[in-house]
Amino acid sequence: MIGRKNMGRASPLLLVLLALGFFFATYNFLTMIIHYRSVGKWVGDNSNGGLLSDPIIGMPEDVKKFKNSKSPFHVALTATDAPYSKWQCRIMYYWYKKNKDLPGSEMGGFTRILHSGNPDNLMDEIPTMVVDPLPAGLDRGYIVLNRPWAFVQWLEKATIEEEYILMAEPDHIFINPLPNLAHGGYPAGFPFFYIKPSQNEKIIRKFYPEENGPVTNVDPIGNSPVIIRKDLLEKIAPTWMNVSLRMKEDTETDKAFGWVLEMYAYAVASALHGVQHVLRKDFMLQPPWDLEIGKKFIIHYTYGCDYNLKGELTYGKIGEWRFDKRSYLRGPPPRNLPLPPPGVPESVVTLVKMVNEATANIPNWDTQ
Repeated sequence: MIGRKNMGRASPLLLVLLALGFFFATYNFLTMIIHYRSVGKWVGDNSNGGLLSDPIIGMPEDVKKFKNSKSPFHVALTATDAPYSKWQCRIMYYWYKKNKDLPGSEMGGFTRILHSGNPDNLMDEIPTMVVDPLPAGLDRGYIVLNRPWAFVQWLEKATIEEEYILMAEPDHIFINPLPNLAHGGYPAGFPFFYIKPSQNEKIIRKFYPEENGPVTNVDPIGNSPVIIRKDLLEKIAPTWMNVSLRMKEDTETDKAFGWVLEMYAYAVASALHGVQHVLRKDFMLQPPWDLEIGKKFIIHYTYGCDYNLKGELTYGKIGEWRFDKRSYLRGPPPRNLPLPPPGVPESVVTLVKMVNEATANIPNWDTQ
């Protein structure tokens, strides 16, 4: 036992022990996160900034981490000057403005990164930076390849005040105020059920060799939605662009990954830089498969919603009632779309109501 008289002599030893204790506590915290990620588990995050596990997987209380201050993020999305892209951007920007200053939001500025090479008629409505498309023919008809190239240019040219960036898409609608879900060097991403690096290891290894680590280091994500520290994205973006182009040039990879090729490219590029994401199932919902809004933050309306008049889903067959963004390739949807029949899930009803509210309040909605 150390008496009061011996405290002075014992202080250096105590300080060393305390320092070692802090080191190992920190090490165990980080190791726990990395362990959970390496075995394919995901770590969630609540709106108060605490790390949480998937409800199916237990997580010790001492692994939780809480933020004490706000960390604003810049909202950025890539877009073209096609009517199909423009009307989605207008709805997305409307709901960004509605949610930006609400309690719980950490949204900062907003930029539409227009990769058509020329200004369009939305420049005064939506904050926009014009960047160049890829050289003609390089995208091989896969226009999404322009996305990483657009981010590379924007990061080089723009003055971005926020430390963090949310990479979003035109077909995102903010349904709740969005906090910063990232934790320092751990960006936040959404786990897509159809991005399966482990099941495609043979192809992944073409771009992520074994010496880089296990294939489970490649997260089951795309680039959007992702909240990431700006300096990390500046490192990842050029690699993301190059991996996307290499994947598109490889016939086997192009055939296997198809329209999600660029998503795999971002996941691989992140892993090449040693960046792994906190996976947030509450980041986004996707009607018609996700039925309830709950405490989720974004609606992603990439899938068509087809129902009969009994409120039954008829996916793959045009329904008696439907909402599908692809029905409006050449111009915006009309105002006051009919609501779904009784029995249709809350997520679909909310989506249509939010589209209707936006179109009712955006001036000159029918403008191409």
